[in-house]
Amino acid sequence: MPADLLAIFAHPDDAELLAGGTLAKAADQGHRTAILDLTRGEMGSRGTPELRAEEAARAAAVLGVHERSNAGLPDGHLANTD
Repeated sequence: MPADLLAIFAHPDDAELLAGGTLAKAADQGHRTAILDLTRGEMGSRGTPELRAEEAARAAAVLGVHERSNAGLPDGHLANTD
């Protein structure tokens, strides 16, 4: 089912930090919300990608997010093709 609000961010936890309030409010108002993480955050210094995925899933549940996906792109290796 399509989302009314889709948050697209580079790493797991970016959506919560930068748009968590908006996502929670939209979900509370009955909108379908979703998050697309572009990478697994494997270049991060805190925790493993697996731990970050678990934390991201729990955070999405707390915020009332209906769907969360990960594109699996390489962290820190996306080139600007402008």
